[in-house]
Amino acid sequence: MDIRHLQYFLEVARLRSFTKAAEMLYITQPTISKTIRNMEDEWGVTLFHRQGRGIELTDAGRIMYQQAQQMVEAFQRVSDELEDLMNLKRGHLRIGLPPMIGSSFFPEVIGQFHHKYPQITIQLIEDGAKKVEADVESGQTDIGVAVLPVNEEVFHYYSFIQENLLLLLHPSHRLAGRDSVSLVELADEPFVLFREDFTLHDRIIRECIGAGFEPHVVYESSQWDLISGMVAANLGIALLPETICREIDASRVTILPLDNPSIPWQLGMVWRKDRYLSFAAREWISFTRSLLGEKG
Repeated sequence: MDIRHLQYFLEVARLRSFTKAAEMLYITQPTISKTIRNMEDEWGVTLFHRQGRGIELTDAGRIMYQQAQQMVEAFQRVSDELEDLMNLKRGHLRIGLPPMIGSSFFPEVIGQFHHKYPQITIQLIEDGAKKVEADVESGQTDIGVAVLPVNEEVFHYYSFIQENLLLLLHPSHRLAGRDSVSLVELADEPFVLFREDFTLHDRIIRECIGAGFEPHVVYESSQWDLISGMVAANLGIALLPETICREIDASRVTILPLDNPSIPWQLGMVWRKDRYLSFAAREWISFTRSLLGEKG
């Protein structure tokens, strides 16, 4: 027995006629009669009293009618909700987002997405890029923004930012008047870094070691504005992405290019390769890829 059989039964009960039900459902009367007979055989009950040309529900038929109504209505609700999802009318997204880039890109992006799909709700989980990547891998979030590269055996991704880290100095610093600074010149400087759960923490330390020194880290924070504030208070130097530096008050700190080597910073939207993506998640990927542009 499938949902169509219940719909046939309900229509016969409503119209009290096999002939009228068959006409209403655009099927033959033998088809609908056979369906009801099969239902009776399957359940071992009689569903209708046949009285001349009319029919009435039996006690078993009335029980079946009540339950069949609920099942058909539940089925219709599921169908409607799935149709809404497929038409992107509703849904829920869990997106992992590093706090240092959230304010730069995503209020406007989320606003435009919400305008287009007002019934799709978005839950933002703010964490360092390492945690974001781990949460996407574990399934705690659907999609995340992570620092590239990521494990391509695990993730699909697209890149939407490719830029370099810039050096932040106090305006009175001995290097503040330069056009650019090489990394090795920072060997004796106190560094202000992001916390260890941020990918940039490891990236900067790795680049410094590659240049021949281990940085002297004096402060760590999860907030880029606090890091820039520490530089403005002459507590150390910092390396931050160009995108973040555009948000910083240039009257309080000196911002210079870093060379020999420069340190690249690339952000991407990432999601698991082997996990089902909802219709809303697929549209988020398509929408943001179109809006932000794909780099690399």
